[in-house]
Amino acid sequence: MPAPRSDVTPAGIAVRLRAAGCVFAEEEADLLLTVDQSPAELNAMIDRRVAGLPLEQILGWAEFCGLHIVIDPGVFVPRRRTEFLVAEALTLCSQDAVIVDLCCGSGAVATALATTLDTTLDTTRPGLRLFATDIDPVAVACARRNLAGRGEVFEGDLFAPLPPWLEGHVNIIVANAPYVPTDEIALMPVEARNYEPRASADGGNDGLDVQRRIVASASHWLAPSGCLLIETGQRQAAQTAEIFARQGLLPHIARNDDLDSTVVSGRAPATQ
Repeated sequence: MPAPRSDVTPAGIAVRLRAAGCVFAEEEADLLLTVDQSPAELNAMIDRRVAGLPLEQILGWAEFCGLHIVIDPGVFVPRRRTEFLVAEALTLCSQDAVIVDLCCGSGAVATALATTLDTTLDTTRPGLRLFATDIDPVAVACARRNLAGRGEVFEGDLFAPLPPWLEGHVNIIVANAPYVPTDEIALMPVEARNYEPRASADGGNDGLDVQRRIVASASHWLAPSGCLLIETGQRQAAQTAEIFARQGLLPHIARNDDLDSTVVSGRAPATQ
C-alpha cells in the first residue's frame, strides 16, 4: 500500500518514489531530506519528482566531479559519464592553456576544469583562460553562476559568440554536444524528454549533426597542435572519428567502461 503523503520519513518517501519508477528511491529520499524545509514543502518536492522532474532540478544542484553544480529548472543535468570528458581534457592542459567549452549547459565541464586548474596550475599566469558558450540563455545564466568569474560565458551558437581574437589561439576545445538520434528521443527517460531542453539531446538523424558543425569550424579556432574533444556514443565513435579525420584532425577514441563514456579527440597539425 502506498505511503501516505504525510509520511516524510526516509522509508515513506522511498516508497512513493519507487512507486513512480525511481530506480534509486532510497538514495533520492536521503537527498531530499537534506534540504531544510517544512513537511509541506518536502511533500511538494516529492510530488514534483513523482511527476517526472529531474531530482537535480528539484534540489537545485547536481554532483559532478565532486562538486555541487547549480542546476536551474529547464537546464540540462550533467551526467556522471561526462566526468570522463573532463579527465581527458585535463591530461592535455598546460600552464598557458586557452580552453573553450561548447554547448556548456550549466557549465559543469568548465567549472570542473576551472576548479581543478585552480589547484594544479598557476592561475596567475595571463595565458590560462577559459571560455564557454551555449545557445540557451537560461543555461548561460546558470553557467555564469557556477563559474563565478573563473571563466567567461557567452550566449550564442557554438563558436559564433566567442571573441575574434581567439581564432587560431585555442589549445583545447571540449564539447558535450547533443548526440542522440532524433528517432531515439522518444526512448529517453521522461525527465530528460520533458524537462530538459530537446536541443541538448537531439543530434539529428544519426545524432552527429552538431558534431559535424563543431568539427568543421574547429580548425579555424585551434592553435597549432591544439585538440578538440567531444563526448559521443560508443556505437557512434567510429563515425565521429571519421568526421575528425575528414577535417584534418588526427583522431583518437578513448573509452571508460566504468562510466559508460566515450570521448573522441582530434589534434590539429603542428603548423597551420
